[in-house]
Amino acid sequence: MSNDEFPTDQPAVVTCGLPYANGDLHVGHLRTYVDGDALSRALRRIGQQTAFVSGSDMHGTPVAVNAAEEGVAPREFALDFHETYAETFPQFNIEFDNYGHTDDETNVELTQEFVRSWVENDHVHEKEIEVAWDTEEDQPLPDRYVEGTCPYCGEQARGDECDEGCQRHLEPGEIEAPVSTLTGNPAEYRTREHKFLRLADFQEYLQGFLDRLEGTDNAQNQPREWIEGELQDLCITRDMDWGVDYPEDVDGGDELVLYVWVDAPIEYVASTKQYTERVGDDEYDWEAVWKIDSEERHGTEWDDEWADDSGEIIHVIGRDIIQHHAVFWPAMLRGAGYNEPRSILATGFVGIDGNALSTSRNRAVWADEYLDAGFHPDLFRYYIATGAQIDTDVDFSWDRFQERVNGELVGNVGNFIYRSLLFAERNYDGTPDAAVSDDVRGRIEDAIADFEAAVREYDIRELAEIAIELSNYGNEYIQRNEPWNLVDDDPDRAEQVIRDCVQLTKAVAVLMQPVLPGKAERLWGQLGEQGSVADVTLDSALKAPPAEFGEPAELFEQVEDDHIEALNEELQERVEEASEASAEASNEDGEAAGDEVDDSDVDTADLQPLVEDRISFEDFEGVDMRVGEIRSAEPVEGADKLLRLEVDIGHEVRQVVAGLRQLHDAEKLPGTRVILLANMEKAELFGIESNGMVLAAGDEADLLTTHEDAPLGTRIK
Repeated sequence: MSNDEFPTDQPAVVTCGLPYANGDLHVGHLRTYVDGDALSRALRRIGQQTAFVSGSDMHGTPVAVNAAEEGVAPREFALDFHETYAETFPQFNIEFDNYGHTDDETNVELTQEFVRSWVENDHVHEKEIEVAWDTEEDQPLPDRYVEGTCPYCGEQARGDECDEGCQRHLEPGEIEAPVSTLTGNPAEYRTREHKFLRLADFQEYLQGFLDRLEGTDNAQNQPREWIEGELQDLCITRDMDWGVDYPEDVDGGDELVLYVWVDAPIEYVASTKQYTERVGDDEYDWEAVWKIDSEERHGTEWDDEWADDSGEIIHVIGRDIIQHHAVFWPAMLRGAGYNEPRSILATGFVGIDGNALSTSRNRAVWADEYLDAGFHPDLFRYYIATGAQIDTDVDFSWDRFQERVNGELVGNVGNFIYRSLLFAERNYDGTPDAAVSDDVRGRIEDAIADFEAAVREYDIRELAEIAIELSNYGNEYIQRNEPWNLVDDDPDRAEQVIRDCVQLTKAVAVLMQPVLPGKAERLWGQLGEQGSVADVTLDSALKAPPAEFGEPAELFEQVEDDHIEALNEELQERVEEASEASAEASNEDGEAAGDEVDDSDVDTADLQPLVEDRISFEDFEGVDMRVGEIRSAEPVEGADKLLRLEVDIGHEVRQVVAGLRQLHDAEKLPGTRVILLANMEKAELFGIESNGMVLAAGDEADLLTTHEDAPLGTRIK
């Protein structure tokens, strides 16, 4: 990888963490793939040769367990989910150049090649380890057949990972108080020979790798604690039948399969290779991305001159698998003579209605549920991409979804585009014969520069907002100039204004395509443009639109209240049913065991998880919260949930749009003391500027205030 600014001369590949072929997709899963797809499209837009690949993770214990419960072979079980995923992703406009799976021939062969390289380079050794054993079934227990206590943080953990607590990888035998998930009895440990990748061979290399790594702060910083001190070797084999076999031509690996976290990331390479095999290496060369040219470069030293020989590898993953991608994976690549990742982007989680997403409680919005609701996929893509910075948690609620679609997409983007194109078509049959004004050209050029900067900074949220901000500028421009009043009195000026608006509309189509590809394509057609908007470069935003185009149609549709109410009711019913079933099961278990039920955590079970990423004191000092008082409150026309507030913060009175209408009586709000986030970015909702944010807690919007009468404008410290 070059670390040069994008676009570079080397090909790039964007990968997404492999979905585990063991269950249905929900909005939490989809966040990673939407972000990866948007980044891939944006890289191509600025001229970077890019492939976008992923695949289904077919192996591992959960697949084997669930397949056995259904009475089918593991491969058949996993393939069914794989095919479902392959059909679902395109329905969200997530378009992989190749989508494979870990049990296909290409990945099996490449995985075994990797292992042979590690053995040849003396990075693999064998040692006896303690393996969990179910004495009742008289069989070894792979990692996920074992549950117990994490030795590092004390939380409930699986045999290979503390998924509920510190998220550390756990080696076989580390987990405390192990229990067999097959029988519920204590697991017994027995000695077995297993293979290990000697990660200590790569410790110095990994320290340098993290210094070079680009991407999100959590991916760059979190792994450092794992590579300090003694770096534990990685056990790469398991006692089970389902998986990639340890290579037969390597001694001592009989009856073992490779650990799922060996063959899973290698699917990134396999999927890229399959893409090249389909399109030809003249169009895309997978080896130029992944392989290091010289055989002499297979060691652990890194030479900056290598950068000219290898491509740009970008991983988009969930933050729960940072260790696997920032520690294990680069070591695996280096040991086999492959290139290292340029960047790792670790996304935050997705919550539901202010609570943690919970599949066990059915508190989730499932992929097929969203599609069955009839909403365009781009609406979800926009919501999830702009909900927060990529490494921060996003909350999904149907109410907020409706509010943002109606306010930002319908009321802002759609409104500007429709009235601009409709006026142009009715008065000029298309684009007026006038030059773009210097001010509008300059504004589009600024938007293009912002787009390029966002790509280079991996800022998906900014990528999504650039076109929205340009559309907002267009709304202000057309409203300020009122071309409908100029047609008769100043026709030349009217032509100029509408020419500018049509040009802005074309620029919006070009710039919104990575996040809203379906809507951008439709808008491209309404403009009478030839070909696909996906194939044009950024400079097309400034090229003249066609002289003629037909009457436009509305680009976005209003999300109706009754539709959202029905979806909320359905979600609530599911959550209640799942909670009741869980409570019944818990009561039965408690009665059978003779234990009392501890209800100390009942009230906190639905709380959102704490954000793991800490901020510095300096960062906190940059948050400007002030004591304020609401002077007036009135409903926002056309918005069921919004109020327009006038908030006195001592220095000035701020206009704030807040979602309080259904939770507070507007007539009683004047005189209420509140806390205002004063340096929040300005936003526009339903055409009203919001200059700050009133802070509130929970679903009932419990307004934050002060205990005593602090003067208005007092800063919160």
